[in-house]
Amino acid sequence: MHPVRVSIPTFRSENNSIEKGYTVFGIDVLMNGRQHAVEKRYSEFHTLHKMLKKSIKPPEIPSKHVRNWVPKVLEQRRQGLELYLQPILLFLRDPYLLPSAHDAFSNVVIEGVVHGVFYPDLQPR
Repeated sequence: MHPVRVSIPTFRSENNSIEKGYTVFGIDVLMNGRQHAVEKRYSEFHTLHKMLKKSIKPPEIPSKHVRNWVPKVLEQRRQGLELYLQPILLFLRDPYLLPSAHDAFSNVVIEGVVHGVFYPDLQPR
């Protein structure tokens, strides 16, 4: 099975006239030898956390309420979100939780979750 690696190397503030400012986190995903880059807001991590709580006991997620305009606080949140994702990826790769490698469906679970998290708008064929 190819490893899945996720990092959150960047974040940026987004401001527009429709809603108050928010932070977007740049996420790099290495999956099956291919690099993917996506951007997600904290609210999307929080939604993922609530979804995961229905089936596993995920690690604590960084606080929802922070000062979004303080760079040091945002850097701490970025680091916290990056750390948050690591145990989840370990759970998804745990051989005791997944079907054996010779099972035709062994990668379906991982790919389904990864695509659901990082490509929720992608429609199945």
